[in-house]
Amino acid sequence: MLKRHARAACTALAAAGLLLAGTGGATADPAPAVPSAAATLRTADAAPELLAAMQRDLGLTPTQAKARLAHEAEAGATAARLRDRLGAAFAGAWVDGADSAVLTVATTRAADTAAIRATGARAKLVTRTLADLDGARAALDRAAGPATPVRYVDPRSNTLVVEEAEAGAAARLLAATGTDAALVTVVRTAEVPRPLYDLRGGDAYYMNGSGRCSVGFPVTKGTVNGFATAGHCGRAGTTTTGFNQVAQGSFQASVFPGNDMAWVAANANWSSTPYVKGSGGANVQVAGSVLQPVGASVCRSGSTTGWHCGTIQQHNTSVTYPEGTISGVTRTTVCAEPGDSGGSYISGSQAQGVTSGGSGNCSSGGTTFFQPLNPILSAYGLTLKVSGSDPGPGPGPGEPEPGGTWKAGTVYAAGATVTHGGSTYRCIQGHQAQTGWEPPNVPALWQRV
Repeated sequence: MLKRHARAACTALAAAGLLLAGTGGATADPAPAVPSAAATLRTADAAPELLAAMQRDLGLTPTQAKARLAHEAEAGATAARLRDRLGAAFAGAWVDGADSAVLTVATTRAADTAAIRATGARAKLVTRTLADLDGARAALDRAAGPATPVRYVDPRSNTLVVEEAEAGAAARLLAATGTDAALVTVVRTAEVPRPLYDLRGGDAYYMNGSGRCSVGFPVTKGTVNGFATAGHCGRAGTTTTGFNQVAQGSFQASVFPGNDMAWVAANANWSSTPYVKGSGGANVQVAGSVLQPVGASVCRSGSTTGWHCGTIQQHNTSVTYPEGTISGVTRTTVCAEPGDSGGSYISGSQAQGVTSGGSGNCSSGGTTFFQPLNPILSAYGLTLKVSGSDPGPGPGPGEPEPGGTWKAGTVYAAGATVTHGGSTYRCIQGHQAQTGWEPPNVPALWQRV
C-alpha cells in the first residue's frame, strides 16, 4: 500500500514537472531533497547477519527481508504523523504482510478515514480509542497478580487483552476494579513470565561473580563508558565482570519492579562500541533508537541463545512477575531463555530495548518482553553509542548556527516540541537526538508546526 502510494505520488510530481517545463517560463530552484524514513534509519545498511536471521525466523526471502525494513521505517513515520493529526481519536496502528507493505491505522472518528487513506494506509473505524483502553489497562495493573500475569491493548481487535493462568482469574480482576467486561478479551495461558536471570550488546556479564545476564546497549555518560541493561539483573553497587571474567564495573542505578531498567558504568579497561553481537559473533551496527510499530520485525541478542528474530506484538504492555508488576514494556514473539536478560533488541539498525522476561524457550518458542531503551537513556542521562552518520551540510560560510531548543543527546518523546532555525517542530517518533538528525533534516522524526 505505501509503496504503491509513493509510486503514484512520484508519477504525479513528474507529470507536474512536464507541465511546468512546457510553459517556457522561469522556474524556482527545486527544494533540497529531504531523506525518507528508510534513509534516516539507514535500512539499506542492515547487516547480513540480521537479514539472515530475519529470513530464518520469519520465513522471508532475501528480497522480503530488505523490503520489510524499508517499509517498516516508512510505516512508522506515517503512523506517527497520523497519530499526531488524529489526536484523541487515534486507536492504534500496525503493519501486515511478509514485507510489512500494508499499514493500517485505526480511528474512532469516521471523518478521519479519508485522511488515513490519502497517506496510502488502510483505515479501520473502531469504537474505542487507544487512550481509553490504556486507561483501563492501568486500572487493572494496580490490582493484578500472578494469576493474571499479562495485560496489553491489542489494536487489531480494539480490545484490552488479559491473560489468565487459572480459570476465573480475569473475571475476578475485572470485578475488583469495576472494569467493563465488554472492553476485555480473556486469553488462557499455561505460561507464566519470569525474569530471565541466569561492551557489545548481547555479550555476557556476571553479577557479583555469580549470576549471568547480557549487555543491552553500550552507552556513555560524559567520559564514562558503560551499558544499559535490565534492572532485575542487579542493584546499585552490584559489581560486574565481563564475558571474559575480567573485572568490568558496577551498577550505578536500577529499577525493578515498576520498570526493568539499569545501567552499568565500566572501568577504564572497557570501551563502548556501537555494536550488537549478531549471528556467529559478527557485529551488527546500531545507528539510533527509533521505536518501531506493532507488526515490525525485531531481533534479539543474548548470551544464552544468541541471535533470534520475531515481531513486535504490542507496546505499553504490563506484566506481573512473582517479584511485582512492570509497565511500559513491549511484547514480542522472539524467544529467549535464562541468561538472555538485559540483552539487546534491535530493528534494522535501530535499538529498541533490553530483554526483561518471558515464557517458553528457543526450542518450542515463546513470548518475551523488552524494556524500551529510550526511557533508560532519559532516566539516567545516557547517550547511546551509535555508528557514524552524515551530519549534513550545516550552515554556509558566514551563516549563523540555527540555534533553538533542539539539542543532540536529548531523548525526545512523541509529542515533545522544540525550536530550531526559528521554527517550531513536534516530535512524531520517540528517539535520542543526534547530529545529522536536526528537525528540518528528518521529517520521519519531526513535523513542523
